[in-house]
Amino acid sequence: MANITAAMVKELREATGAGMMDCKKALSEADGDMEAAVEVLRKNGQAKAVRKADRIAAEGLCHVIVKDDKTAAVVEVNSETDFVAKNEEFQNFVAAVAQQAVESDAADIDAFMAENWNADTSKTVKDALVEKIAVIGENLNIRRFKKVVAEDGCVVSYVHGGGRIGVIVEAATDVVNDAVKEAMTNLAMQVAALSPKYVSTADVSEEYKAHEKEILMAQIANDPKMAGKPEKVIEGAVTGRLNKELKEVCLLEQVYVKAEDGKQTVAQYIAQVAKENSANLSVKSFVRFETGEGIEKKVDDFAAEVAAQAGL
Repeated sequence: MANITAAMVKELREATGAGMMDCKKALSEADGDMEAAVEVLRKNGQAKAVRKADRIAAEGLCHVIVKDDKTAAVVEVNSETDFVAKNEEFQNFVAAVAQQAVESDAADIDAFMAENWNADTSKTVKDALVEKIAVIGENLNIRRFKKVVAEDGCVVSYVHGGGRIGVIVEAATDVVNDAVKEAMTNLAMQVAALSPKYVSTADVSEEYKAHEKEILMAQIANDPKMAGKPEKVIEGAVTGRLNKELKEVCLLEQVYVKAEDGKQTVAQYIAQVAKENSANLSVKSFVRFETGEGIEKKVDDFAAEVAAQAGL
């Protein structure tokens, strides 16, 4: 019987993506032969993830769990197809990943993937993912997570489109009642719909402003209507356009989507709710995940594929 070392187990695990214990068993069964151990894992379905790892997973779900009024977590788990995203087994797995996240103290996705899966010391979150890939038969990816803990207020959540978008809003408030939580849920819906980047203009970095000013200056330079205008006029136009843009990307500056007059801003709405509930109320932060955002999706051209195979 060959001596199975930790280095051998590590090598096999990196080559196949299978769990540590599965790799150790496969090496023992193969008497230390690496290629034979890979075959053992493939036959058992534990190395299926390897053959699918290069496929683009840009579909999937976002899921939010609110543990109590103080703690919440949102995760994004990707699949290759929308069909799998609607599968009950996949949905249950995503919910389990969210439950893992709300209990986690991991600082980043690598630490999260290395955690014990639901307190099971025999496997990690990554192991659980590899096993699920083998069962479902598509490349899956736990892309990101965010845990929010309200130290001086509450958290609320909103999920849109059956899991296409997941939002958490954190409020700083000395009054936590149904009215305040309803108001924050309304704002979570606003975040989902209008996708702000910041809570307020005070949160906007100088780097962002400088970058946007540079773009606006270039736009004005190419605008025939602004040709020959004094520098002061051009600077005023840039400032005006930048302020307009900031109102669109800053939550508090946006027009509240449910405003009856169509003019009330989110900041004014919060002030109204605070007054009605005798509360010191403000939005401290928000998180917005949208499934597949920023992932370059593969576009299949069936006609081109057929033509290529036919040598046309």
